[in-house]
Amino acid sequence: MGTVFSFDIRDRPTPTIHRALADAVRHLHTVDAVFSTYRHDSTVSKLARGEIRLADCPPEVHEVLSLCAQATRDTDGWFSAMAAGTLDPSGMVKGWATENASRLLHAAGAHHTCVNGGGDIQIHGQAAPGTPWRIGIAHPLRRKELATVVTADGGLAVATSGIAERGAHIVNPHDGAPAAGLASVTVIGPRLTMTDAYATAAFARGEDSRPWLESLAGYEAFAVLPDGRAWHTSGFNAFVS
Repeated sequence: MGTVFSFDIRDRPTPTIHRALADAVRHLHTVDAVFSTYRHDSTVSKLARGEIRLADCPPEVHEVLSLCAQATRDTDGWFSAMAAGTLDPSGMVKGWATENASRLLHAAGAHHTCVNGGGDIQIHGQAAPGTPWRIGIAHPLRRKELATVVTADGGLAVATSGIAERGAHIVNPHDGAPAAGLASVTVIGPRLTMTDAYATAAFARGEDSRPWLESLAGYEAFAVLPDGRAWHTSGFNAFVS
């Protein structure tokens, strides 16, 4: 998927957990083979070119496209699986794949984990007994600095969209123009699949995304503007130490 994945597992490394970790890695490679828009032979590339029909695709393609449709509805069209008129569900796939990898570990008994897919994170449990996970959010305008630190335990997802790592790469799905108004936005939610999609939509929407983010039950957000100012939703401070 053109990015780095990492697994931080704080449980005792049982054989079952080792097998689950191997399964999670295989899952990520399978996702890349099916969904990568950079691979000419991927299922999604063939589907986008019209070489196969949706009915010919494996079940995971149907699942992801259904989630994309849900995210499009939830965001009033600010999330889209179409890039310049071409099918591209990449904005959904990374968060979905990371959450699934985390779920495989949890089912195997790894209940204190942090799975990081290119900076988008699904956590479970705690970093140590009585110690929550601490997740640094990179400052989009000041290299090697943090904009804030999220502190949380239990099951939680943290996703950031912005210019820090890949520059300006998100466009307004309504007119195709580069997204403007925010330098980055971090969304916190229960599960990474939709949390990541909402972060992408919020960045595309720009500074006007704040009222919409406030309306999302179970989600909080922190944003940095191009001039360095920042804002956050009303419940975000509960996740800041």
